[in-house]
Amino acid sequence: MRATTIHAPYDMRVEDVPEPVVVLPTDAVVRVLRACICGSDLWAYRGEAARQPGQRIGHEFLGIVEETGGEVSGVRRGDLVVAPFMWSDGVCDYCREGLTTSCEHGGFWGSVGYDGGQGEAVRVPYADGTLVQLPAEAASDDHLLSALLTLSDVMGTGHHAALGAGVRKGATVAVVGDGAVGLCGVLAAKRLGAERIIALGRHQVRTDIARTFGATDVVAERGEAAVAAVRELTGGQGAHAVIEAVGTEQSMRTAVNITRDGGAIGFVGVPHGSGTGLDLSVMFNRNIALRGGVAPVRSYIPDLLPDVLDGTIDPSPVFDMTVDMEGVPGGYKAMDERTALKVLVTN
Repeated sequence: MRATTIHAPYDMRVEDVPEPVVVLPTDAVVRVLRACICGSDLWAYRGEAARQPGQRIGHEFLGIVEETGGEVSGVRRGDLVVAPFMWSDGVCDYCREGLTTSCEHGGFWGSVGYDGGQGEAVRVPYADGTLVQLPAEAASDDHLLSALLTLSDVMGTGHHAALGAGVRKGATVAVVGDGAVGLCGVLAAKRLGAERIIALGRHQVRTDIARTFGATDVVAERGEAAVAAVRELTGGQGAHAVIEAVGTEQSMRTAVNITRDGGAIGFVGVPHGSGTGLDLSVMFNRNIALRGGVAPVRSYIPDLLPDVLDGTIDPSPVFDMTVDMEGVPGGYKAMDERTALKVLVTN
């Protein structure tokens, strides 16, 4: 089969690799219909996250179950399924508590020795704990497939940030970051009943999507100017809930400084190139809470799925470029150069 591999910074290749097969009785093989490129994949692409030459990549996909091991009972051949960005057994203490990203037997797609999502097929460990079945009719609906694909990562991650920030009905929310996760954070905040949503971003195409998703205000400034603008919009107080979806020291500092006293920050931006970015005394004195991290999206899919299926939320606009499998290296280049927001990969 064909699959995306990374060999060095900026060296992405689509190569022939062995077809996946069931190895353990808890495995399934999924033929990929849709995958995508994540902003976090760019850290490996740029050489800021170590990868072995030839390692697979990609962690967002949905597709058709092609084969199952003898102990798999939750899905069967022919089922349309979506996979969260980590596999998990569904039965360990952490999984039962909803923290599937800490599963005792879990792992990331594209880890050494495992398939990545940006390929024609994937061996799925712990299929019963990992895969979520989708309506069969969705397979023939391109628009719906795109929306459902976001449940593998960005929609669930935006939802995780909104929950961490304590978004509630009537709240004022600020979202730091105009990437796909930040935009899904806007959508999640709207879904949870936020009354005012301030999107921080400098790219009009992206902030236009933010407005479509429910943003009531847009702040294009950065740093101290952004803080001043948000404070002005909120009568000097700041936002009750702040979503941080970038991961740099500057973005975290901005998040702290635009949070209202007694408010909370939900952080899901993958930390990179930063120190702490936090002054704990400021957070202590102003009673600011901080909660977030790797999103356990497998636990959120059952809650979010019905709203995607009935059109209550439609995250599909985050995909603004589509490539086939052979076009994946070009998709990375486009996202790295910020000429694409998020690239959809079709098989």
